[in-house]
Amino acid sequence: MERNGAPPVLTVERRDAGDRVVALAGNPNVGKSTVFNALTGLRQHTGNWAGKTVQNAAGYARHNGRGYVLVDLPGCYSLLARSAEEAAARDFLCFGEAEAAVVVCDAACLERNLILALQTAELVPRTVLCVNLLDEAKRRGIAVDLAALSGETGLTAVGTSARKKRGLSELMEAVGRVLDGPAPMPVLPEYPKEVEESVARLLPLIGRHAPEFPAPRWLALRLIDGDAAFREALAERFGEALLTEAESVLFGQNRASLSDGIVAAAVRRAEEIAGRCVQTKGADPAQRDRRIDRVLTGRFTAFPFMLLLLLAVFWLTLVGANYPSAWLSAGFAALGEQLSAWLRPALPGWAASLLLDGAYKTLSSVVAVMLPPMAIFFPLFTLLEDLGYLPRVAFNLDRCFRRCAACGKQALTMMMGFGCNAAGVVGCRIIDSPRERLIAILTNNFVPCNGRFPTLVTLISLFFVAGGGFGGSLASAAILTLFIALGAALTLLASKLLSVTLLKGVPSSFTLELPPYRRPEIVKVLVRAMLDRTVFVLGRAASFALPAGMAIWCLANFRVGGVSVLQRCADFFDPFARLMGLDGMILLAFILGLPANEIVLPVMLMGYLATGSLAELGDLAGLSAVLSANGWTAVTALCTALFSLCHWPCSTTLMTVKKETGSFGWTAVAALLPTLAGVLLCMGVRGVSTLLGLP
Repeated sequence: MERNGAPPVLTVERRDAGDRVVALAGNPNVGKSTVFNALTGLRQHTGNWAGKTVQNAAGYARHNGRGYVLVDLPGCYSLLARSAEEAAARDFLCFGEAEAAVVVCDAACLERNLILALQTAELVPRTVLCVNLLDEAKRRGIAVDLAALSGETGLTAVGTSARKKRGLSELMEAVGRVLDGPAPMPVLPEYPKEVEESVARLLPLIGRHAPEFPAPRWLALRLIDGDAAFREALAERFGEALLTEAESVLFGQNRASLSDGIVAAAVRRAEEIAGRCVQTKGADPAQRDRRIDRVLTGRFTAFPFMLLLLLAVFWLTLVGANYPSAWLSAGFAALGEQLSAWLRPALPGWAASLLLDGAYKTLSSVVAVMLPPMAIFFPLFTLLEDLGYLPRVAFNLDRCFRRCAACGKQALTMMMGFGCNAAGVVGCRIIDSPRERLIAILTNNFVPCNGRFPTLVTLISLFFVAGGGFGGSLASAAILTLFIALGAALTLLASKLLSVTLLKGVPSSFTLELPPYRRPEIVKVLVRAMLDRTVFVLGRAASFALPAGMAIWCLANFRVGGVSVLQRCADFFDPFARLMGLDGMILLAFILGLPANEIVLPVMLMGYLATGSLAELGDLAGLSAVLSANGWTAVTALCTALFSLCHWPCSTTLMTVKKETGSFGWTAVAALLPTLAGVLLCMGVRGVSTLLGLP
């Protein structure tokens, strides 16, 4: 059960009775999940920005004949639980089954990382320091004396470069020794006299009410600190008497001063240790990063650079996807002919048409349209992630989102939505505040996923761009970027609207770390982008496309009074659609495109041409003739593009929203919010065009 938005404590399952449970803790972006993946063989998503691990994950490893259950805790900066991630890590170390802990530290930022290490050692004395990213620290002129570090902390320190799988065997050897030998005696911070006196008075109470708690001194410090969520957890396990008597003991004390003294002692001790164990050669290793950040996060350069980069990404995606899409379409057409030769003689005519013209054509259209741009966009997105640019985007947009009482991390989830809104909704887990996480989920659909790009690009090319070649593709990408900017503006507007109505509140504070720029690992980026994102999203879309294709075929081929059900439905929606600058067939195509946005234009053509099966897009000239013959103008194209930008999420995204929120009500809001915005935008454009006398 969750408490105040914090994830529940993970239940650990051992394979054998002799398995040992080891927790992996660490600051965000220190390679903790990379260590976890290398030891367990799992694929916990890693990346060069904070907040990748948003819930506890367990894996299994064997070393020297012994099994280890490794628990990858969310990244956190301390165990004082100022966020959901920190609460999850603290709760598992306190109330889970961890017999030992490995604190993963960044060799290039050791001083900051040691604060968490010292707090963890107070709670779990059998702690090992994993000093990771030694290769990166070496490139930056930073050297860590591991022997001195062990002596200063009283803990075993092991150096690793997890991405290159160096030092991992030594790390497991150290974990085994710590578990088998006597408990280490960590050299802990020296707290002010007032803190020590309060601890001494609290220890007898803890001995009476929580005798089984393994770290009474650490518990006394947390009682002094007074975290409300942790007090609730303590009350559940040990009863209210402990808290009541503790408050009596601490009555009259300056709790804020005592808490500040606890934090200051840990910071001071970490500074002392780092000063004795870390040597830096040459110039400031972060100087290069700061020079780059003057441009990428500068007051006057940050947003222009973001727009130019977005333009470049879209241009590469659009241009690069054209040829693979054509090849896939041709390949699916050839395969369709072969399947037709096999199935039509063996099945009744209607059954063969249902499978081939309905299910197969819909599925092949979705794959041919979705796969190429995803295979380009997701690797580009992942490269920017590994390079370290995405946290800068969140930093740049943080002020905008805070003015809307939302969270700056929403910028990251918004960008993930460009590839797939379902992936963007899942990515909202990185946001600590439940209120702000819900705002991000409900507004993610305002940015178009790659499934909506074909409709937008086709309409832009037909009605708003003259000519082809490099200039035409660049102009298309520029206009598409303007639509994206409009989507981002609507995201901010909707976030503000929610924050003053359904989800009132003030923005929470959060720590956004700007990681060092790193050279991406190209092969791993490609594999992760394809397997973790492209194939996953494509599989979910395809699972909805098959039954949708059959349903659309039925509507197009079943006739009532000599008119197809598809046309009758379009006639029903036509009056309302005309108010939006559309027609009934356009609106019906969007409704039938619920399973996958990629099929909106083909369904529209199927209705216009009355083919009874999903229509191929063909060349732009032929498509332009069909649309013009059905009364399309530039205003129709603009309204259709705006409604493509703002309408209900696809079925995959809606299912993901339901899973993430656990509520049909919030799922309905996620569908209605962008749809209402799209309807109002289209009606506004139609009204203005009517006043100006435009067709």
